[in-house]
Formats: sequence, structure tokens, C-alpha cells
Amino acid sequence: MSATTTTERPVEQGSESRTAFYDTLAITRRNVTRLMRTPDSIIFGIVQSVMFVLLFRFVFGGAIQVPGGSYVEFLMGGIFAQTVAFSCATTTVAMATDIQAGIIDRFRSLPMWRGAVLAGRTTSDLLLGVLTVSAMAVTGLLVGWRTHSSPLEIAAGFLLLALFAYAFLWVGTVIGISVKNPEVAQTAGLIWLFPLTFVSNVFVPVESMPSWLQPIAEWNPVSAVALALRQLFGNLPEGYNPGDSFPMEQPVLYSVLSCVILLIVFIPLGISRYRQAAAR
Repeated sequence: MSATTTTERPVEQGSESRTAFYDTLAITRRNVTRLMRTPDSIIFGIVQSVMFVLLFRFVFGGAIQVPGGSYVEFLMGGIFAQTVAFSCATTTVAMATDIQAGIIDRFRSLPMWRGAVLAGRTTSDLLLGVLTVSAMAVTGLLVGWRTHSSPLEIAAGFLLLALFAYAFLWVGTVIGISVKNPEVAQTAGLIWLFPLTFVSNVFVPVESMPSWLQPIAEWNPVSAVALALRQLFGNLPEGYNPGDSFPMEQPVLYSVLSCVILLIVFIPLGISRYRQAAAR
């Protein structure tokens, strides 16, 4: 398979931003084309996420009580956040694989915007994430999940989820560029996600945790995103008190700020690491 994909550009080159856009579009098309040629990876990724919804709904749903509300409505906001967070592990492995195969070296030899390879990777993986979240939402509706807010708030919830996913995809990209090989990337891409997602309010309320662990869970961005989604979807249990810390009182604002900070840090870091990357 060819390592490069080209797109036609306007006769007049235009500004640097337009050049960056077309380069990113070319890499995105390349990655999407590779995904379409391996539909099994798309199908199994979606099936795995759907299975998580079904398992937690029917296996743990009867054991975990959420006073003032149903567990399935409490669950969906959290499992959306967990799923998009874990999706960055796939990006980590894909970047490490491209470096080992020498594809990144080939891209670096082309007259293109330096950030296009990384932006194209994160954009194509975000598109895959949209399919996954859509399948999860349909599954949730089939097993009893309902929203109780306006269409605008629901749309805002999914937009926030997309922003969160994109920020984490850049984190996964930087890790993939930094590790030695795809085998290491498989571990490095997941090991930090387990404590991040489980020390949170994704599956259980924060108040059920030990007192010393509660502040950590409250300031965890995953907790803020999960709570923000529950708030925007109208899924907060009646009388639910998430805590008096800033992330729990302003989950939407804290979630957006966290995502912006991650992008500000990891986009330049990723581009810098890309310039130094070489086949290993």
C-alpha cells in the first residue's frame, strides 16, 4: 500500500493555513481509506463498546444503587467518557506502527505542513469515535437510557464529548511517537488510562469512595466530563450532590478548560516530537 495520498490543490497556493488544511485532509483521507479496507477493526471496536454498555447495564446495574435515579441513566454519561478516553490507545499503537514501518520518515521528506500527519491521524480517529459513540447511544436507548433535556443541551453534550475525545487523541499521539515500538505502545497506551477512568465517577458516585480518594476523583477530568454529560443529558439523579469542589460545581466549564489545556500542551509537543521522529 502506498504510504502517501495526494489531493488536488487550488492553482493559487493561498495562505499557510490553507496549505495546512489540505495537507491534513490528505492524511485524513489516507487513514480513513486504510480503515475502510480493514472493516473488521471498525466492527470489533464498535462491538466491544456496545458490550461494555450491555455488561454494565445488566451485570452491575442491579448491584449498584443510585439514590434518586436509575443506574442506566447514571451509567451512560460515564461510559461515554470512558470509551472515548480509551480510544486514544488505538492512536498510540497506530503512530508507533507507522514510525516502525518507516512511513513517518517518508512523510517527513515531503513538502507538507509538519503537523498534518498528526492532525490527520487524530481527525480520522475522531471520525471512528463518532461511529462508536453513535452505536453506544442507540444501544443505551434500547436498554432504557433516556435524555430529559432540550435538543440544544443534548447536542452540546455530544460536542463536549467530541472535544474531550480529540484532546485525548493528541495525548495518545504523543505517547505513540515517544515509545520504542508498537508492543510497548500497547502497554503505554493503556496503563495510565485505567487509574484515570476508574478513580472517577464513571461507574459509581464519588461519595462511595474513601474520603482521601474523593478529592482526586473530583478533580479528575474524566469525572468532570461524565458529570457534565449527565447534566446536559438531564440524567442527574434527584437530590444528587456531586461535591462542592470547582470541577463538580462547574463540570462543563472545567471539562472545556481541561480539554483546551491538553490541546495547548500536546499539539505543540506532538509536532515537536514528530520533527525528531525517525524509523526505529
